[in-house]
Amino acid sequence: MSEARRKAAPSRARRKKHWALRVAGWLMALFFLGVIGAAATFFIGYQTTDIPDPNKKFQMNTTTVYYSDNEHELGSFFDQNRKSVPLEQIPKTVQDSIIAAEDRTFWTNPGVSPSGMARAAFNIARGQQLQGGSTITQQYVKIMYLTQERTFARKFSELFIATKLSRQTDKKDILEGYLNTIYFGEGAYGISAAGEAYFSQSDPKKLTIPQTALLATVLNNPSYFDPDKAVAQKRILERYRYVLDGMRIGGTITEADYVKYSKAVPKLDKPKKPGRFAGTKGYLLAMAKEELETLGYTPEEISGGGLRVVTTFEYGKQNEAVRAGTKELPEKNAGLHVGLASVRPGTGELVAMYGGNDFLKSELNWARLRARPGSSFKPFAVAAALKDDRSLYDTFQGTSPIEINGEEKNNEFDRSYGADVTLLKATKLSINTAFYDLVDKQMEDGPSKVVDAAEAAGIPKTAALERGRNQSSTVLGPDPYASPVEMANAYATFAAGGMYTPVHTIKSVTTPGNAKNFNQKDKYKPERKFDAELAAKVNFALMSVTEDGGSGEGAQKLDREVAGKTGTAGGVAVEHRAANAKCDGCKDGDDTLTSWWTGYTPNLSTSVLYRAGKTGEGDLDPFSDDKAFFGGNWPLKTWLAYMEPALGSSDEVKFEEPNPDSMDSPTPTYTPTSPSNTPPSTPPSTPPSSPSEPPPSTPPSTPPSSPPSSPDDPPTTKPTRPTRPTIGFPTGPNDPPGGGEGGGGGGGNGNNGNNQ
Repeated sequence: MSEARRKAAPSRARRKKHWALRVAGWLMALFFLGVIGAAATFFIGYQTTDIPDPNKKFQMNTTTVYYSDNEHELGSFFDQNRKSVPLEQIPKTVQDSIIAAEDRTFWTNPGVSPSGMARAAFNIARGQQLQGGSTITQQYVKIMYLTQERTFARKFSELFIATKLSRQTDKKDILEGYLNTIYFGEGAYGISAAGEAYFSQSDPKKLTIPQTALLATVLNNPSYFDPDKAVAQKRILERYRYVLDGMRIGGTITEADYVKYSKAVPKLDKPKKPGRFAGTKGYLLAMAKEELETLGYTPEEISGGGLRVVTTFEYGKQNEAVRAGTKELPEKNAGLHVGLASVRPGTGELVAMYGGNDFLKSELNWARLRARPGSSFKPFAVAAALKDDRSLYDTFQGTSPIEINGEEKNNEFDRSYGADVTLLKATKLSINTAFYDLVDKQMEDGPSKVVDAAEAAGIPKTAALERGRNQSSTVLGPDPYASPVEMANAYATFAAGGMYTPVHTIKSVTTPGNAKNFNQKDKYKPERKFDAELAAKVNFALMSVTEDGGSGEGAQKLDREVAGKTGTAGGVAVEHRAANAKCDGCKDGDDTLTSWWTGYTPNLSTSVLYRAGKTGEGDLDPFSDDKAFFGGNWPLKTWLAYMEPALGSSDEVKFEEPNPDSMDSPTPTYTPTSPSNTPPSTPPSTPPSSPSEPPPSTPPSTPPSSPPSSPDDPPTTKPTRPTRPTIGFPTGPNDPPGGGEGGGGGGGNGNNGNNQ
C-alpha cells in the first residue's frame, strides 16, 4: 500500500465516526425534543383539561319501597340498580379484593400506570385477558366523567383527568366512588347491588372473602367472566385465583387462606328475579309511584334518588287481601274481576289493596277503576237527609212503582213495602222507591244534596257525579261514580265520626342527606265534613243493614259491630270500554255487572267490588246458586275472608251511639200493602233487566228499632244497637241474605232499575 493510501485510511475512519456522532447527536436532540414536546403536550393538556361534571346517571341510587313497618321490602324503582355505601362501611377485605384485581399500585400510583398499559397490550397480543391496562382511577374517570367510546381523544382525556383527579382528590374518595359505580353484571352497579345480585346479600360487611374475590373477578369483564356460562368456568377460576393471590401478597389473607379458598369459586345464591312490577305488588308500586309524583318528586328522584319510601300498606293485611281476592271466590268465576280496598278511618291510610292477579299481564287496577255503585250510594242520601233536618224515622213511599218525572220507577221484582216506610227501614232493606221519594219529592234539590254529601265524604268530584245533580236516579248510583278505594275511604269518614282524611299510600319519604323528607302528617290531615252526631246516625242506619233480614246480615259473622251497605248495578262506563278490551276475557263494549259490599268498623273500612263483562262471564250466572252478583253474598264473603284475619284479636271498638234526644221524629206503624219480606209465590214473568236480590229468607220479627206508638210522641227508649247473632249463609237458589237494593239500571236515569 502506498504512503498516500496509508495516510488516507484514518481520515475516512474519522469522517465515518464524525457522521455517526452527528447522527447520534441529532437523534439525541430529537429524543429530547420529543420528551420536551411530550412533556409540554402533557403539561398543556393537563392545564387545559378540566374535570367535567359527573355523569348524572352514575350519581343515581335505587329507591327502595317498604311496607308500613319500614322493614318488609315491597319493591324498588331504579334506572340503574345501585345503592351507595360509604367507604367506612365497606370492609377492608372487600376493598383489597378489588385493588388486588384491578390496580395493585392504587395507593401509590399517580392515577395512571404506563407500565400497566404496556403490560395489558402485551397480554392482549398474546391472547390473554388476565389484567387490564387502566388504573382504578382511570376506570372511575371513564365511568363517572367520560363516555364509553373508544377513541384516542377520549383516552388522552382519561389520562389527563385521572392524573388531575388523583392529585386533587383523596384516594379514599376515589375508591369509594369506584366501588359504588363500577358495573358487576346482572344489572348491578356498585358493590352493594352486586352482593345482592350474586349472593342475596346487599350488606358488604356480610360478604365472605371468597364472595368478594369472585365479585372482583367478575367486574373486570362481566360478560367474559359470567358465572352462569359453562364455557367461562375455567377462566373464572384462573382470575379468581389471581385475585386471591394478590390479596395474599398484600397481606390481606394468609397462605393457608389462599390454599383453602383457591380450590373452587364460591357458589352463587341469586335471589329470585321476577319483574319489579310482577304479581299483585305491581299495583301497589304503581300507585305509590303515582303518589310520589303528586307530592312533587321528579321521575329522576323516584328512579335514581336513593329514596327510602315507607308506604301505608301493612304487610300482614296485604297478604290477607290477596288471599281473599284470589281464594274466597265463587267456584264458577270465569271473567270475574275483584277489587278490594281497605282504609283506616281517621287517617286515610290505604292499608291493603287487591287490584288484580298480575300487573304485568293487565295494568287495570279493579280497586281503582270507577264503577256504578248502585245502592251502595244510598248512605250519602241518608247523610244528605239528616243534614237537611230529616230523621231516620221520617217515612217515605215503599210501594212500587213510584212516578218520577213522568216515568215509573220500581223496587226489585216490583215489590211493595207499604205506603210508609221509615228511612231507617228503607236503608236496611234498600228500598228504591223510598229513596226516590226522598230525593225527588220530599227534599228540595235532593239529588244535588246527595252529590254534596258524597263529595264531602270523599267521593271525588267528577263530570259524571256533577251530572247527577240533575238526576233523581243519582241516589241509586247509575253512573261510574267511585272505585273501591274511594268508596272505602268515603265510608271511613262516617266511621271516623265525620272526619275526612284524603286516602293515600305514602307514609314517609327519606332522601339521602335528609334534603327533601316527607311525612304523611304534614300533608294528610283530618278535616271535619259532618257533624259527629250526624255521622253517628248514619252509622246507626248502616248497622241496621247487618241485622237479621238486612241486605248485609252475613256481616254478623265478624262477631263485632259492623256497618255497611250492599250495591249492585249494570252497565259499563264509556271511558272503560276500550280499557276492558285489554283485559283477559273482556271485549270492547262489554256491559259490566257490578256488585258491592262496603262494610266498616270504627277501625277499618273495606270495600269489595265484583265485576264481570257480559261476554266474559263464562258459567257465571247472577241468578245461579252461586249468587255471586248479590252484594250481600259473595262480595261479603270475600270481605269477611279479609276482615276476620285483618282485625284478628284486636280489641273491638264500638261506634258512638246517637243522642236519643235527637232521634225523636215519629213514624206511623208500618203496614205493608203486600208481602214485603217473602219471595213472590211465582217468579216474575220476565227477569229484571239487571241483577237484584230477593227478600231475606227470614223476615225480621221487629222493625229495625221500635217506632213510637203515637205520631206525636218521641221514642221513649234509647235506640237499640243491631244484634250480632251467629248465622250461616243461605244455600237455596232463591234466598240470598238481605232485602232488595235497587239501583241505577242500565242507563243514566236508572229506569226500572233492579240494580242493587
